[in-house]
Amino acid sequence: MPANPSSGLFALLFGKNTSGVRGQRPRLPVGCVGSALMALAVLALLATPSPLAAQSFEKIAADLEEPWALAFLPEGSFLVTERDGALLRFGAGGGAALGRVSGLPRVAALGQGGLLDVMIPRSFTTTRRVWLSYAAPVGDGLGTAAGFGRLSEDGQRLEGFSPVMTPLPRPGGRHFGSRLVEASDGTVYLTTGDRGSAPLAQDPTRPEGKVLAFTADGAPKTHAAFAEIPGVFPGLHSIGHRNIQGAALDANGQLWTVEHGARGGDELNLIEGGRNHGWPLISYGTDYDGSKIGQGSAAPGLEQPVTYWVPSIAPSGLAVHSGKAYPDWAGQMFTGSLNSGFLSQLDPTSGFAETRIEADETGRVRDVTEGPDGRIWFLSVLDGAVYALSPD
Repeated sequence: MPANPSSGLFALLFGKNTSGVRGQRPRLPVGCVGSALMALAVLALLATPSPLAAQSFEKIAADLEEPWALAFLPEGSFLVTERDGALLRFGAGGGAALGRVSGLPRVAALGQGGLLDVMIPRSFTTTRRVWLSYAAPVGDGLGTAAGFGRLSEDGQRLEGFSPVMTPLPRPGGRHFGSRLVEASDGTVYLTTGDRGSAPLAQDPTRPEGKVLAFTADGAPKTHAAFAEIPGVFPGLHSIGHRNIQGAALDANGQLWTVEHGARGGDELNLIEGGRNHGWPLISYGTDYDGSKIGQGSAAPGLEQPVTYWVPSIAPSGLAVHSGKAYPDWAGQMFTGSLNSGFLSQLDPTSGFAETRIEADETGRVRDVTEGPDGRIWFLSVLDGAVYALSPD
């Protein structure tokens, strides 16, 4: 992803990058924390909505009940999850659903939990695998789970569904995450939420508030930085997250996420294995009663967000545009807002300046992805619909 190597702001946060490719963000010494906070304050100001360009929307599918995620099959047809446990199949042109896919795992549709993400790996043409994440009943509680099955040739059922992890039970129905992303080497990342119990995000023996990694066949890939911790949860990749509801790769294969803060402090993060993203030790938000969270907004050894939102927009879904259909959008990031009814468009070449795309169609956006046609596709929970966005 291109960055501006001459920018003092980028140099402070990410290090000088003469190759034109985004460099690894260095850990800042304690003496630099004040400067970093100043730079992040500038980023927050840059997130003030910019004037809107003209946009057009096409309704692809409708009559959905609490849609949560969509994913495309190689021939252009697509799957949509509904939180109550339905996996729906649509033809390439959208319209009415072709049917409901059977053979899914047992799903607990409680509170924010239910059938969550769906991901089609690049190996689909040979394996016909479909990955799902979901809230699973475990003992006397619930947990975020994931696994995959084989989509039958007629597309009507998942065969031999196999979970890749056994979640640990927690009571309640909050903060399950959850997104699935496949890296170029076949690694599959699963994001989770803290289940409403913030300290769990710092516990390496628990799966809550983490990014987890698995091989293409579902074996856990624990990062080396965590591998020697006694009792580490298998597959641990990064820790200290509150509730990640959007994740995507950029053109360089780097993993990005968006996650919910409490009262403010929603974050866009660049994820690197072995790192601690700070929740609940640091946050740019405050607790719901107005009290301070943890140590404030920064502490040594804890990662800073690339940018953040105050007040909260409740970001969900994340897409990095390839530039396939719209070269001017190449590298730009799109995420939805669950509480304010817009799409957020972030420009990394301009300090992640934000444009807010707000229309009748953008009510409570849950998922955002780039379609095979290069347009930005998204789910509106308010309309129960799939839309495709393009600039006029």
